[in-house]
Amino acid sequence: MTKWFQFSCCALIVGGAVGVALIRTDNASHAAEAAPAASAPSGGVERATPTSAVTDNDIINFINEQVRAGWKEGGIGPSAPATDGEWCRRVYLDILGRVPTVDELKAFLATGGPDKRLKLVEKLLGEGNDPMAERYLEEYARNFTTMYSILLVGRPPAQNANREMVNRPGMSAYLRGSFLRNKPWDKMVEELVSARGTTSPDSPEFNGATNFLVNKLQENAAEATARTAKYFLGIQVQCTQCHNHPFNDWKQDQFWGLNAFFRQTRAIQQRTGRDVDYVTLDNQDFAGEGNNPKEAEIYYELRNGVLQVAYPTFVDGQTINKSGYVNEVDRRAELAKLVVKHENFGRAAVNRMWGHFLGYGFTKPVDDMGPHNPVSHPELLDRLGKEFAYRGHNMKQLIKWITLSEVYSLSSKSTPRNKKDDPSLGEKPLFSHFYVRQMQAEELYESLLAATKAGTGSYEEQQAKKSEWLRQFTVTFGNDEGDEATTFDGTIPQVLMLMNGALVNDALTGQFMEQLVNAGASPKDKIEHLYLATLGRKPTSQELGLSLSAGSRRPGDSLRDVFWALVNSNEFIFNH
Repeated sequence: MTKWFQFSCCALIVGGAVGVALIRTDNASHAAEAAPAASAPSGGVERATPTSAVTDNDIINFINEQVRAGWKEGGIGPSAPATDGEWCRRVYLDILGRVPTVDELKAFLATGGPDKRLKLVEKLLGEGNDPMAERYLEEYARNFTTMYSILLVGRPPAQNANREMVNRPGMSAYLRGSFLRNKPWDKMVEELVSARGTTSPDSPEFNGATNFLVNKLQENAAEATARTAKYFLGIQVQCTQCHNHPFNDWKQDQFWGLNAFFRQTRAIQQRTGRDVDYVTLDNQDFAGEGNNPKEAEIYYELRNGVLQVAYPTFVDGQTINKSGYVNEVDRRAELAKLVVKHENFGRAAVNRMWGHFLGYGFTKPVDDMGPHNPVSHPELLDRLGKEFAYRGHNMKQLIKWITLSEVYSLSSKSTPRNKKDDPSLGEKPLFSHFYVRQMQAEELYESLLAATKAGTGSYEEQQAKKSEWLRQFTVTFGNDEGDEATTFDGTIPQVLMLMNGALVNDALTGQFMEQLVNAGASPKDKIEHLYLATLGRKPTSQELGLSLSAGSRRPGDSLRDVFWALVNSNEFIFNH
């Protein structure tokens, strides 16, 4: 392939491609108002689901009403509806973590009826009678396992992964099984907070949920305290470990009262040499720092040096038995019950999921809720949090409400009326258009596979290839919590890896491209196939003309060049 042509091809064939794609709209109304109430999730829920007289349509309409009220108050108007193709691409990305294949896209576009979007969402969640539902359920579970593994235990380090206390296959096994069965979110959180057992799938008493806490118990479980409050309650208490928070109402005594719940917890490592075979997470009697196990207190120091005493006290002031004896009180089990009953629990889950699907939550960041950080749509968040609880903390139900709402169906092309709705500039999101965002590295990898059909080899080989590819995207941020994140942010090594990496080169020289080059279809149809596979749309007349003129020389090479240009375009690597 001629490299100079690759660069010029990329500039010409998809130059401004995001803008071209986002201008195109249709006149179809969004599915939410026309769709009937979504059906209850298929089996596997592990606890009785509370009933509610409110229908799914009632909730979706409430979302629409609240967001529209925000537009009116802000003096802005919504963008046009997204095309069916744009909506289809984004819902595949957000639910399955990849773009749709050409066949999947064409099947959706050929579907009629006012409930076509509802049916697709249900199918992608593994519901309904579609013969493909079971396969999609596996993909949904894989995507959300990845998402929550990253949240709860982070990504694997570049080196010495076998010396970690966290067993990532064990964490993935727990999460995957939970999402496959549609386990209620409150049940999952209770299990994560109160988990006892071993971390590795091949260890005795295996319980994958233990992996959440095993590496968070250093320094008197300060990290376990902070992460539990942050992830499950949307409360950031880490700054109050040493002093009262200067900008909000969280106090130092609240941190240490919460911390006391973790003081019975121990992580015991089983090693072979320097490698960690597995870790046992268990509870042990805690005598307290004053050596009085019947009232096992802990001490913390104020900024003026004065020592204070703390007992297990939840953030809302509720207390439990002060004993440190495990046979008298399991502190973490009591904490788990308090967490899932707190008013912030449902709101925190909704806020995180809204941020996943819409690009921004009702607060920024999504896990920092309080008077110091006002919610953009308080009535909506409160209502969704309560409805989420009424429906048994059913994640699939929450996903349906969001994806079938008007706001999720809007074009990402802003208009003169809503250009000021830009949360990236620090403004509160009004959701008057779909916010363009870059794919996560995992989404980019899976989308490349879906578009190119380049994945070959056994499951283990595929996972090894994926891990190696993702390692090139790992960026360690120097914050005070040592977080890691993986993103495609356009660094030179990342760009070069997309331009010339093995995954793309496999696609350019592999079976997918060979079949397309040798197919009996017209050059126009072949070009359209490439656009549908990568961008989820057909080329504009200008793009088609440029692609066809480039193909007048050597058709096989020119198709590869067009394909290379498309997967390296902004329109491919963005969710829009």
